[in-house]
Amino acid sequence: MADKKKAVRGPIFDTSLHVLKGALVTALGIRTGRSTLNVNCATVNSGRLTLQGIEAPLTAEKEDLIRTLVRNKVFENAPLTVFTAQRADAERLYGETMYDSFNVPASVTQLRLVMLPEWNLNCNINPVLASTGLLGSLEIVKFKHNEAKKTLEVHFEARPTSEVLPLAEEVVMESLPQLQEAVPDASVEGVAETDAPTDGADKITPWMVDVASAKGVDYDKLIRTFGCSKLTAAHVAKIQEVTHVEPHRFLRRGLFFAHRDLDTLLNNYQNGKPFYLYTGRGPSSESLHLGHLIPFMITKWLQDAFNVPLVIQLTDDEKFLWKDMTLEECQRLARANAKDIIACGFDASKTFIFSDTEYIQHLYPNICKIQKCVTYSQARGIFGFSTNDNIGKSSFPAIQAAPAFPTSFPHIFGDRKDIFCLIPQAIDQDPYFRMTRDVAPRLGFFKPALMHSKFFPALQGQQTKMSGSSESSAIFVTDSPAQIKDKINRYAFSGGQNTEELQRERGATLEVDVPYQYLKFFLESDEELAQIGADYSSGKLLTSQVKNRLAEVLSEIVLNHQENRAKVTDEMVDEFMRVRPMSFFQR
Repeated sequence: MADKKKAVRGPIFDTSLHVLKGALVTALGIRTGRSTLNVNCATVNSGRLTLQGIEAPLTAEKEDLIRTLVRNKVFENAPLTVFTAQRADAERLYGETMYDSFNVPASVTQLRLVMLPEWNLNCNINPVLASTGLLGSLEIVKFKHNEAKKTLEVHFEARPTSEVLPLAEEVVMESLPQLQEAVPDASVEGVAETDAPTDGADKITPWMVDVASAKGVDYDKLIRTFGCSKLTAAHVAKIQEVTHVEPHRFLRRGLFFAHRDLDTLLNNYQNGKPFYLYTGRGPSSESLHLGHLIPFMITKWLQDAFNVPLVIQLTDDEKFLWKDMTLEECQRLARANAKDIIACGFDASKTFIFSDTEYIQHLYPNICKIQKCVTYSQARGIFGFSTNDNIGKSSFPAIQAAPAFPTSFPHIFGDRKDIFCLIPQAIDQDPYFRMTRDVAPRLGFFKPALMHSKFFPALQGQQTKMSGSSESSAIFVTDSPAQIKDKINRYAFSGGQNTEELQRERGATLEVDVPYQYLKFFLESDEELAQIGADYSSGKLLTSQVKNRLAEVLSEIVLNHQENRAKVTDEMVDEFMRVRPMSFFQR
């Protein structure tokens, strides 16, 4: 270990500063930029961080929260990112957020930046560790407030478990991270008060997907708009590495295309730290359509591959608030939909299904805490609520957020807060969980990790997603093979040519062809899919042949689902929905 008597500033000290600063910003609701007055290095592992503009001493509750946030961030083992940027570009994106109280000379035109994602961003020339877990532990020794100067001193000491610690290497960014990727919020910490819209005529919300282009959503642009990260082949390889299972076709084909904190979750899983899965269903129809199956298919695969618990929320309350339906009808549909979910093959020993109206008493303590963290103005900005909406809509986001926190399930996790959550979802649900992720650290929880899927398009084309309210736009799990074939032949938008002669000459445009896009989701063989794509785009295959193959694939999936659902009894539903300990997690 280095000589502690020498006050040499090094990577342990600077990494500690990044962890502490993000915790202080989150707990106190202050700005990241220009709030650090100075730092003092006492030893290679310890020192003092002084904030300015702090009006009052900290309460005991605030001190406990800051310590919890620091402890969680170290436990999370979050990676630090080092990159350079032209000063003009950095200041355009980040403004004052990246600066401390001292000024960078005007002659400096290129900046070195250190980012702890969604936690802290700082213009800094000092080396840092590769990840927060390398600190071992980070203890806040004391807080000292000076009322006259309005400063807060935070004295700390890190206790790394190794003498040789890897440093974060500088990376080359294809594009600079957006501000919301770098700090707890863009411009002012807290939940963003405006939800970033997509450009042009595209409209993507939790309740609507309306896209102008026949090719569908520009997902690269959506990643930039929402501030999430691309899910790459490297992530898929990492999943295979830690599970020793061949990745699901949704992952192999890029149908899950974006994420938040997936790297952190996978690294922690590899190091023996647990997580659970969370997904859900809004019960507004008698049966599911194929688009509804997608999150359950990937969640079933994730549960089996990682061997982790799963909670499934049935939002009967949401559908009552948004739809022209009675509460009793929503509750009945929740149980009916639960049978379809169970038919996907989930293991009752690892899976808890609950409806909001039945389980609400267990969720309510966390719901209250979430609601207190989000203002009505913020909720309107995120979700677009108007003064004509019923008040239940404004309170619902906290209900959907609560299952992302493990203490919402004391019968499974007890009072443990040190458990990560992974939520596979369609990208239109991201606003709910951006809000959840902003609130999480303020309540002492880890931010849930997210995996975003592409939309499953309606039969009529990729401008909108499949809808259960339109019989002609959707294929339901109750459809017969004859109905499936008829819907595909009558309604599925084709990227092929109008005549056989033109199709042989020009081939099909796969990007807009709904039958081919459906095969990307449901045809298991990568080799057959590639062959169909090559033959169809070259004109060797006709639209009718591709539609016929799709009808075969979907009929097999739907018939298998119907067979499984017929075996699901009311007693099985009761067991999945029973509040019970899960022996899987008692180890």
